[in-house]
Amino acid sequence: MDYATLLQMLDTTLRLATPLLFACLAGLYSERAGVFDIGLEGKMLMAAMCAGSVAYLTGSVWLGMLAAIGGSLIFALAHGLASITFRGNQLISGVALNFVASGITVLVALALFDQGGRTPPLEGGARMAEITLPLAETLRGVPVLGPFYADVVSGHPILVYVGLLMVPATWWLLFRTRFGLRLRAVGENPASVDTAGVSVKRLRFAAVLIAGVLCGLAGAYMATGLQAGFGREMTAGRGYIALAALIFAKWRPWHALWACLLFGFFQSLALRPDVLANIGLKIPVPALDALPYVLTVIVLAGLVGKAIPPRAGGEPYVKER
Repeated sequence: MDYATLLQMLDTTLRLATPLLFACLAGLYSERAGVFDIGLEGKMLMAAMCAGSVAYLTGSVWLGMLAAIGGSLIFALAHGLASITFRGNQLISGVALNFVASGITVLVALALFDQGGRTPPLEGGARMAEITLPLAETLRGVPVLGPFYADVVSGHPILVYVGLLMVPATWWLLFRTRFGLRLRAVGENPASVDTAGVSVKRLRFAAVLIAGVLCGLAGAYMATGLQAGFGREMTAGRGYIALAALIFAKWRPWHALWACLLFGFFQSLALRPDVLANIGLKIPVPALDALPYVLTVIVLAGLVGKAIPPRAGGEPYVKER
């Protein structure tokens, strides 16, 4: 593999890892607060449909992004009501939202556009423009680092950079602020937080709604940045892959970044079977397409080491009287 091909692979890896990173961080907030969120897939899919539809109808990618966040927040609020307020089973609530999203997104897209459950292709201001970072072309001639900066780091939609910045922001918020301390405590020992006079429900709802915003950004990026419109089932299991990456990262922000990049690399490898063929590995394309999902199964089977979730995760909190 020559250096130019490697740069193309890394560029594709970063693009494909971005929605996984948003969803992984969404799950991180929710599960650190003790609320398991299997519904990442459904929120991303709903957000993608809202983003693609509104961006096409208005011609504005920013209105599409706001619609994506709104659609995802509705699902997040429903999950919060079911699992926090009514103390329902969090796993069943998340799975139910995934099924609802799978059906309602196709129905709405059919009703609006009558194109088989997808939106018309997005163009112009309805798509997320790529940003050229300062000095990208000037530094291109610098050996090794210049092409890396110009072709891998530069030239992405703004949400790629927002996703990367969310990693240190999440680390700081969770581990260096009072809000983060309380949120983590809610996921470990909610009774102690309640004893200190802090509302467990309020903190858990805050975490679930933050997860909704991040899933909204993931869906908006998929529909207006990664692709040019919404297509039925376009998330293709990315919500579950993000959950596997979260477990692989053991609920830590920086580890989540590397886990998502790893999954993104496997996805990019599936798009470039010629890379493996050039080094003598002739793997069928369907097998390459399955690589990210095989890795997901391996992670969820616990074959990458023991990952201990927050102790109060998945357990509804009942206030002692």
